[in-house]
Amino acid sequence: MDGDLLRLAKLWFGFTATVLAVAVLYWAQPFILPVALALLITFVLSPIVTRLQPWVGKTPAVLVTVTLTFSVLVLAGYTASAQLTSLALELPAFRQNIIQKVRDIRVVGQGESVENLQEAVNEIAKEVGVSEDNAAEPVVVAHEQTSSLWGLPLGPIADMLADAGLVAVLVVFMLFERQELRNRLVRLLGHRQITVATRALDEAGHRISRYLLMQSVINAIFAVGVGIGLYFIGVPYVLLWASLSFGLRFIPYVGSLVSALAPVLVGLAVFEGWSQALQVLALYLALELFANMVLETLLYAGAAGVSEVGLLTAVAFWTWLWGPLGLLLATPLTVCFVVLGKYVPGMHFIATMMSDDPVLEADKNYYQRLLAGDQAEAADLVEAEIKRNTIEKAYDALLLPALNYAESDRLEGRLTQDEERAIVDTTRELLTELAEQARAAAPNGNGTGAGRIPILGWPAGGAADVLALRMLEQLLTGSPFALEVLNEPVLSSEVVALARDRGFRAVCVADLPPSPPLKTRYLARRLRAAAPDLKLLIGRWAPAALADETDEELRAAGADHVDKTLLETRDHLLKLAAVLMRDSDVIAEKKAEARAEAGG
Repeated sequence: MDGDLLRLAKLWFGFTATVLAVAVLYWAQPFILPVALALLITFVLSPIVTRLQPWVGKTPAVLVTVTLTFSVLVLAGYTASAQLTSLALELPAFRQNIIQKVRDIRVVGQGESVENLQEAVNEIAKEVGVSEDNAAEPVVVAHEQTSSLWGLPLGPIADMLADAGLVAVLVVFMLFERQELRNRLVRLLGHRQITVATRALDEAGHRISRYLLMQSVINAIFAVGVGIGLYFIGVPYVLLWASLSFGLRFIPYVGSLVSALAPVLVGLAVFEGWSQALQVLALYLALELFANMVLETLLYAGAAGVSEVGLLTAVAFWTWLWGPLGLLLATPLTVCFVVLGKYVPGMHFIATMMSDDPVLEADKNYYQRLLAGDQAEAADLVEAEIKRNTIEKAYDALLLPALNYAESDRLEGRLTQDEERAIVDTTRELLTELAEQARAAAPNGNGTGAGRIPILGWPAGGAADVLALRMLEQLLTGSPFALEVLNEPVLSSEVVALARDRGFRAVCVADLPPSPPLKTRYLARRLRAAAPDLKLLIGRWAPAALADETDEELRAAGADHVDKTLLETRDHLLKLAAVLMRDSDVIAEKKAEARAEAGG
């Protein structure tokens, strides 16, 4: 009871802390946003300063980098502002084109369905007492004078300039003291957490810097392509649209679309027809496809380390919290939280939900699909593993671990015997399909026939062990061995009798963990006492999480080899082939001599 109350209290504490943090982020955004924007720019410029510093020194490297960066930004902003002003002055000259486009749209909208929709809307408006003849009087909204970060009643332009100045100063000092800031963060977390803090800061800095730098390169290429394309199409104010494309494309997903709207509208206004505007739209679509499929794949695929769904969710959250600047800062901030989630215990759920790293290993993902009864997706996972590796490795990578996990869950009461049997049956069907694929890939025969070395396969437990031996049988296809698998467990005395009477040269035991190998130890002692020359291979095949820590007890009982994977057992058998073949020939000669003497 106390444990449940403690967990409930922790949940409420975490929820309250999250709500309080969001409230603080919203309330303090006039202060936090300039700092966050300065950090963003610092991450972009840090690699450049680091490369320049050995050549010119720390201070010149920082000053040169910051001066050039902000000079380019100011020049681009001034040029864009001047061209935007010129465009506003020239728009009345294109009035006739705009009127013609509006007429064309009206002609398209004069269909019967559109008119019926308009009549329906007018009737609904009349029913609720709203009509064109009874328009509501305009409401005058008084705009309150807001205070800037500095606490002074500045106008919007002065407020923007003040924030820009603060950002520039912060960038300069952050670049000067970037190592000092890092050391202070490490010191804040304490000496006991110095390893975790160092790894988190290094990974976050590397991911964000690489992402932003590569994004800047891609945006520059995109902007150059926009400028060249619009120049040949004939759209005016090319520098304005190129600069707009460069800046807006930092906004995830929607930046390119937003940057394309203005040039398309200008194309509609400037040119008489519709073809130029469509060409502008096609240009942006082609460049965006090229940037997404080629440039981003080559330059920074997976650099952010955030899944697509996680990033979309984060974009929606930060936009809701901070507006347009939140949209711009969404990716870097999300990267920071995902990295923290990897190293801070209380934030693991963030990394699990938003990181692009696989949450489940391949074998556990396959087992989970079997538990869900989704045989189709389980088969797809097996096919994907075969494409990555081979059919042989798929046994150890997926099929066998699922049997181990099912047995473990059944022993611990999380799975019934019927559910475990269903997993074994599904795996058997998949194994049959893989065997057919293997036979189709080897049409020249599978090594059957006389002269092969006989091996007895004994399942220590139930159907899972039998199935594991069937996998080994598939691995031995085309080898000098003929594996005869017992379809059900038999007594140790029967195994000894079979090995002695049928002339088997080796016995291979399948005893899948996590069940203890009690029967296998007893069989090993009996076989070693009755047939000292018989080779005994024991397969304790399992993934690392369920594998035995040691095999000393089984070796002491008489096992020649104890293997943890099917491939290890197959390889050991192939190494023994020459020895067993020679022994088989000697035995055959002795039997022939005995028969000859008996006949004489």
